[in-house]
Amino acid sequence: MRVLLACTVALTASLARGQASAPAPAPPAGHWREASLEEYRNHLLNLSALVDACAKARDMKTCDPSLVGQDDRVPLNSAPHAERRLVRYGWLRVLLSKAQDADETEDETHGKPASGAHKPTAEATTRPPRPTTSQLLQAAGARLTQDLAQADSAAATMSETAASHAEERDAMKQVLAGRDFRNLRAPTARDSALEKLGNWLNRLMESAQKLQAHSAWLGRAIVGGFILAVCVGLVWALLQLERRWRIRLVPEGDAPGPGAASARDWQLWLKDARQAAAEGAWREAIHFAYWAAISRLESKRLWPADRARTPREYLALVAAEDPRRSGLATLTGNFERTWYGGRAASESDYQKAEELAAGLISGSAAGTAQADAGTSTGGAR
Repeated sequence: MRVLLACTVALTASLARGQASAPAPAPPAGHWREASLEEYRNHLLNLSALVDACAKARDMKTCDPSLVGQDDRVPLNSAPHAERRLVRYGWLRVLLSKAQDADETEDETHGKPASGAHKPTAEATTRPPRPTTSQLLQAAGARLTQDLAQADSAAATMSETAASHAEERDAMKQVLAGRDFRNLRAPTARDSALEKLGNWLNRLMESAQKLQAHSAWLGRAIVGGFILAVCVGLVWALLQLERRWRIRLVPEGDAPGPGAASARDWQLWLKDARQAAAEGAWREAIHFAYWAAISRLESKRLWPADRARTPREYLALVAAEDPRRSGLATLTGNFERTWYGGRAASESDYQKAEELAAGLISGSAAGTAQADAGTSTGGAR
């Protein structure tokens, strides 16, 4: 190690003196390149082979400084945008340019003293001799070997870090796949809006507290008005919910009772209506067409199934703004006049009832309105 250190120090001093006597070879165009750790390692291997070949041949072709290539900017870790370190090879280019010449002898290196010159001092005689170019090439090879070992160590550390990160990602995926995190989802626009609303309310209450410190009545008025507005909003919301619950969809799992209209498929009701119409039983046909429409609407969960309701109660369960209400009202009136009122029914009465039922079954407001128009026209005639 001492010899290697001495050679390295001597190499640096020799290169400094060489630069004073002769200009160093210019680095190639584009000074340095962005190199990965693997590319840097391969570059060191090539440079080690270049130094070995130059040490053996010692000619201009083998010791050409341009064979060193560009300097390397190497990442310090495996992060995507990791900091980089610039590794320069100017010292090796200068050494290769000097290696093209033969080693100087001791007399050539220090020079013989002239006849009238003073004798060398004790310090000059004990100073170690300057290393030869061959020794400097050996030191350069040792330095490149040491750099290569450091690169291998850094690569091993990066691979271990990457493996550790992969294990951490796998562990996090297993945790997130658990039951506690199964329903995790990204915040929606509604969540963001509610969060902003909550923050605004917090700031409003803080402002009210500050105002209350300066003017008690104003702060109390703001707090009281806010509480009153919240209470009014809650009452309004409860009234709306109560109104909707009267015609609210029943749970999907609740099967209709055996006596409910929807306990029998609407297709069967409509089939019975057409069969009765084919036999000329128009009252029965209108009766079956009405219950086909009721069965279809009930199966859509427009209201909870209950066979005890009257036709007017079914009609009252439909909201006033529902486009199906007018058609159901007309069909209910036709059904009540012929079935309960004892009015004689004709084929045209059944055709109108079937059109109304078909519009309600298909959910087409246009069909229902058309049937209503037909009924109005027929009534005018």
